[in-house]
Amino acid sequence: MPEFDPWTDLRSFTAARIALGRAGASLPTSETLRFGLAHAQARDAVLQPFDSETVAAALHAMNLKTLTVRSGAPDRQAYLRRPDLGRVLSEASRDELRARPLEPCDLLLVIGDGLSSCAVHRQPAGLIGALLPYLNALGLSLGPVVLAHQARVALGDEIGGLLKSKAVAVLIGERPGLSSPDSLGVYLTWNPQPSARIDSERNCISNIRPQGLPQDVAAFKLAWLLEQSFLRRLTGIALKDESDNPALYQKVRPYTALRLEAAGPDF
Repeated sequence: MPEFDPWTDLRSFTAARIALGRAGASLPTSETLRFGLAHAQARDAVLQPFDSETVAAALHAMNLKTLTVRSGAPDRQAYLRRPDLGRVLSEASRDELRARPLEPCDLLLVIGDGLSSCAVHRQPAGLIGALLPYLNALGLSLGPVVLAHQARVALGDEIGGLLKSKAVAVLIGERPGLSSPDSLGVYLTWNPQPSARIDSERNCISNIRPQGLPQDVAAFKLAWLLEQSFLRRLTGIALKDESDNPALYQKVRPYTALRLEAAGPDF
């Protein structure tokens, strides 16, 4: 009878590489191959071109308008080597936004490839679809969804400033790990202005993916933060995510109650 190994049960609770076993002094061939596959998927997530047209088509199916812009990074290699270029618009994109008729809005959504095009191909459409009912309940106007190539989080500040939005939420591909090549992050910033905001003035919702934070839960958290940011006129370290506190629910409460009821008492 084989000896009981408690690590075998622990592996079922995490995607982390634990209890891999061994073959002599090395890892088993199967684990070596799994590691190589995960590493290749992470590299692909970083280097895969952003297919903004396919993402735009999914948003158009929800009757949402879109714009496409590019950062100051001319290509992927420049983007990876010069993070600063990903935080500003290219001259052509800046001129294009300046030439647009001004249509101020409450919220601007920016979808940026970031460090995982894989994430922005898979997650934003479902997240935005789950968010729209909350925006209607809050009475917030939504500007065109901006699809940004070679984007860093701070690029949303310049885009939001030029398009005169009160708040901007940047949906961006997170740096892939060896078990999460498709993780999406959302960064919410109140009163976006180019070169005027720092990271401590943003709220972040991370690890949005099927094996992490579900899209509907992320949409609720974002809606709660939006409601509170418009009430308090701020984001960042002064606004804590207390979306699990029913005492603080305002207009998002009806949707929240339904979601919690469906999730059951162990949510």
